[in-house]
Amino acid sequence: MNGFVTGSSAGFPILTLLIVLPIIGATIALFAGKQARGVALLTALVSLVLALVVWMHLPADGTMGMVELHPWAPSIGIEYHLGVDGLGALMLVLSAIVTLMSVDAAHRVHHEPGLYYALVLLLESGLVGSFTALNFFHWFLFWELSLIPAFFLIKLWGGPKRGPAATQFFVYTMAGSVALLLSFLAIFLCTGTMDFGMLTAWATSGELTKVVTAHLGPVMPWLAIGVLAGFAVKVPLMPFHTWLPNAYAEAPSPVTMLLTGAMSKMGVYGLLRIALPIFGAQIAAMRTPLLVLAVATVVMGAWAAAAQKDLKRVFAYSSVNHLGYCLLGIFALAIPVSGAAAQASQAAALDGVILQMFNHGITAAALFWFIAMIQMRSGGLRGIDDFGGLRKPAPVFAGLMGIALFSSLGLPGLNGFVGEFLIFRGVFPLSWISATVSVLGLLVTAAVILTVIQKVFTGPVPERWAQFPDLHASERMALAPVIGLMLLLGLVPQLIVDTVNPTVVNLLAHWRF
Repeated sequence: MNGFVTGSSAGFPILTLLIVLPIIGATIALFAGKQARGVALLTALVSLVLALVVWMHLPADGTMGMVELHPWAPSIGIEYHLGVDGLGALMLVLSAIVTLMSVDAAHRVHHEPGLYYALVLLLESGLVGSFTALNFFHWFLFWELSLIPAFFLIKLWGGPKRGPAATQFFVYTMAGSVALLLSFLAIFLCTGTMDFGMLTAWATSGELTKVVTAHLGPVMPWLAIGVLAGFAVKVPLMPFHTWLPNAYAEAPSPVTMLLTGAMSKMGVYGLLRIALPIFGAQIAAMRTPLLVLAVATVVMGAWAAAAQKDLKRVFAYSSVNHLGYCLLGIFALAIPVSGAAAQASQAAALDGVILQMFNHGITAAALFWFIAMIQMRSGGLRGIDDFGGLRKPAPVFAGLMGIALFSSLGLPGLNGFVGEFLIFRGVFPLSWISATVSVLGLLVTAAVILTVIQKVFTGPVPERWAQFPDLHASERMALAPVIGLMLLLGLVPQLIVDTVNPTVVNLLAHWRF
């Protein structure tokens, strides 16, 4: 019927449990004092186990599984409707991994630790809800829920300019949310439903545009622009990115891990789950300007990273660049195609986008974790020119961070390569000019990463860093699974692709461009 066809309903409400568990953990952590971090670690670990259970029990045909559907306010089109396919389940696993990494990295929170870890867990609950909700009202609650704890985490525990950075983050994201809300209120007034599945079915048949036009006139392109604006801010798409460098730089590094590793994926997820299925025809009509913005995000993000001297700002702009590849793949495939070759290109691009979402989340979070360790060992320094030769006093640190850096660079054999390769494999036949220009982003990114390696880890060791501490045993144990995952997915990407591909085929079959 549509891209939200249900596979099997969940006998046990595991998705609800995944949403509620972090809220319970947050409540306990709030009053746990010095034990709050332990509570948060346990909660995040259990959440990861549950997310993996969901991943391993998905329907094989790519339809929605673990479905939970209950009346909420049916007279105004609101239902409690949860479900996941390969895309949603992979984002659940990513959110759980990044949250666990963030909590593990935040072992030096001394100011109100209970409140800090409670906010982190509330943010995780918002992420889980956003990746599982299939009704707009329900989904929007979690979309906004994730914003509030992120704002306070930056505002209360951030750097010297945390106030303006938190305010800018809040204002930009809230403006995007208002655009989303207004667009979907118009859709609801015309259709009487907020269910993503029903709206996708209407869009696929062409009925949605007819109904909206009959009620409001030819406003569908403007509604699509509103939805795109809401997600463009979150990803972000240039020129809606200006909040990101300040927020990433001023937030505590463990919070930056959450922002780049999981929250930024909400925007890409929204484009795939909501924008393209419901507004595919309108997005296809705007394909050329959207591709121009995506290419600008890739290339200018890389050039902006090259101009930075602060390590956190380097990787903040690098994050913009890497998520630009996702936008490039999404907008490139938004075109009517016929023939097996063109359909294979669309599938490759979409497979690459989903892989890039996961792999970038893991790699970017790991890089900000390493930056947190550098700051902890250097008294808060994080400038590229503040260091040099750290490979000699800290060889294990240099080696493991080097793996994460090369993953970000897209070195074959590491997880960062696979998604980018599939995106370019799919985009070239669909829009070869966009793909060709975007290759400049790959080249500049390589220069940025190699510059960081050269200035931080090679060359003579300044006297002040001669005793720079290497990773101790507990840090090595914490990082080992993350680095191992980068290597594993670089060599065996089918661990994700085989599960996600049926979802990709199912999505493409029901999107109307």
